[in-house]
Amino acid sequence: MEIFDALLAGFATAITPANLLWALVGCALGTAVGVLPGIGPAVAVAMLLPITAKVDMTASMIFFAGIYYGAMYGGSTASILLNTPGETASMVTAMEGNKMAKSGRAGAALATSAIGSFVAGTIATMVVTLFAPGVAEFAVKLGPPEYFMLMVLAFTTVSAVLGQSSLRGMTALFLGLALGCVGMDQISGAARYTVGKMELLDGIDIVLVAVGLFAVAEVLYAALYEGRVEESQNQMGRVHMTRRDWRRSIPAWLRGTVIGTPFGCIPAGGTEIPTFLSYATEKRLAKGEDKAEFGTRGAIEGVAGPEAANNATVTAALIPLLTLGIPTSNTTAVLLGAFQNYGLNPGPQLFTTSATLVWALIASLYIGNIMLLVLNLPMVGLWVKLLKIPRPQLYAGILIFATVGAYGMRQSTFDLFLLYGIGLLGVLMRRFDFPTAPVVVGMILGPLAEAQLRNAISIGEGSWMIFLQRPMAVTLLVIVLAVLIVPRVLRRWAERNLAHARQSVDDVS
Repeated sequence: MEIFDALLAGFATAITPANLLWALVGCALGTAVGVLPGIGPAVAVAMLLPITAKVDMTASMIFFAGIYYGAMYGGSTASILLNTPGETASMVTAMEGNKMAKSGRAGAALATSAIGSFVAGTIATMVVTLFAPGVAEFAVKLGPPEYFMLMVLAFTTVSAVLGQSSLRGMTALFLGLALGCVGMDQISGAARYTVGKMELLDGIDIVLVAVGLFAVAEVLYAALYEGRVEESQNQMGRVHMTRRDWRRSIPAWLRGTVIGTPFGCIPAGGTEIPTFLSYATEKRLAKGEDKAEFGTRGAIEGVAGPEAANNATVTAALIPLLTLGIPTSNTTAVLLGAFQNYGLNPGPQLFTTSATLVWALIASLYIGNIMLLVLNLPMVGLWVKLLKIPRPQLYAGILIFATVGAYGMRQSTFDLFLLYGIGLLGVLMRRFDFPTAPVVVGMILGPLAEAQLRNAISIGEGSWMIFLQRPMAVTLLVIVLAVLIVPRVLRRWAERNLAHARQSVDDVS
């Protein structure tokens, strides 16, 4: 009952005219960002982080949340019509959705995508509503040793999962930890790694790092390494579904939601795994004529299931972010920075110290899902026209917004040099496949982890054994080791089985 009362209070805050307007703008901008290939929600949120200096806390978080899940809706439009996924999560949608478009069923594909996103997003939001407070209530009972191990878990999962190589992920993480050490020491007050620059005494602003690594680096990398994108000539018809489409889509939506929600709740990172799992499940369960459509004319289940899994994962990812302070994607890592700009650290205390903000944000998810359904079904034609914006002008606009926003924070030319220096670093990281999210996570959580480590050692009277004397700390340590070891063991086991299978085939032949 307490949860229901808190949610009602959240709706009371979220439905104020100002907050509704911010939600609408966020959803519309997020959809546009999702439609445009290469411009993901992380870039958009990072580029707009400077507004936190001028906009009310609740309004800006509702705005960023709208961009976050709005981009997941929009990504399917470009995937289906143009076979150019706006987000990696939409790659699976493109596999069947574009084939449906080429066979004259683009309307059905877009409809099942939008409605499936709405169904999955709403169910996942209910999961957030029911379970996030319980997770936070349990986490409040943790002490400094457990908090430190929890942050080590965040470092490990983000570094090991968000990238093709754990070594590259760890390297990016340590770069972020090093950046987080710049400035004055929290306890002694001594200057650290400032190289004599007064501007660095307060540390490097997380906004500069986020905008540089995501927005500026994205534009510079595209200008240096990406070629022209060919336009598609698919025809767009009326967005509708037949009775048979509904009958095939509804079970796929529900299965996709069930697959995607757990992946968002646990710090496993990314939407690629649940979307591919959902696609594989739908293909395996399909029979007869429906199965024959996979890979040929395009099967509607291959769009409905992955899109539901995608949106369920994205929404449920707010549970670890809000309750434990663990981001599981690039965008949630940038959202972590937005919270910190307001002096808030997502974690167990957030539900007590900033209950109004949290419940307004959760309530805005329900409202945003309805807004996105309204925006996506009738306005598909408008979103498709966005793809006609020439790429040079689009990227130039992003650079202008990023530069003006960074300069507007402190009116410092030093910040601009730092911004573009970080941007060039981001280009190098992309060029050599280093993930950028661990840098942001390390920079944000590094100083907090340092403080918790010092507190834990003080509790243990200088002994590191404190981490082995607390059951929850030991449990988290085991999970950290499992995250590092189990994927490697499974990979080697799969490679060994594959080698044995190939050997068997060679022996037979």
